Amino acid sequence: MRILVIEDEPAMADQLRQGLGEMGHAVEVAPDGRQGLHRAVTEPYDIIVTDRMLPGPDGLTILRVLRSAGIATPVLVLTALGEVESRVEGLDAGADDYLTKPFVFEELRARLQALARRPAGGAETHLRVADVEMDLLRRVVRRGGRVVELLPTEKRLLEYMLRHPGQVLTRTMLLEQVWEFNFDPNTNIVDVHVSRLRRKLDAGREGPSTLIRTVRGVGYAIGTAG
Repeated sequence: MRILVIEDEPAMADQLRQGLGEMGHAVEVAPDGRQGLHRAVTEPYDIIVTDRMLPGPDGLTILRVLRSAGIATPVLVLTALGEVESRVEGLDAGADDYLTKPFVFEELRARLQALARRPAGGAETHLRVADVEMDLLRRVVRRGGRVVELLPTEKRLLEYMLRHPGQVLTRTMLLEQVWEFNFDPNTNIVDVHVSRLRRKLDAGREGPSTLIRTVRGVGYAIGTAG
């Protein structure tokens, strides 16, 4: 991904540039709000990471300008302010996520990946196919009103499938989108996880209740073929 980091603390900016760069992302750093806002408005980015307290326009001002201009690039706000009111204010200004300093870099990585999977606009909070529903904010999955306990990878797999109902998803697509792997013809990781996901979704149900169909020799599809 192409990521813009707006951060005025040199040590933090260097840490973000190095860490995100090692993950394979193209990272550009703006040292203040003025430069950050200019780049965010004039150049395309996949994600913006901005400190809240900045010289020049602060992070919330940048957010408000971007959203008022119709720019829907996902924005994650970094801040030393941990109070609930501060987080709510940031989200109300248009932030997609909020992370309080100090933070563990692995958590930042996971949050950025979640934002990258989110559809443009960020307004969607629930996904549903037939009687399977996922609450994207609480990360809760239900089938027919029953809570289904899933592991994190199983939730990512189900989320991707729910975003593409009726579409045949190849094993290559699932590896790249859920595991971020390149295609490996010798791995059965997709088949193993789909099998586990099916069992958990179908637990306690009678008759042919499997929503996830196997498309022989290709991959899988959830819901009615379209």
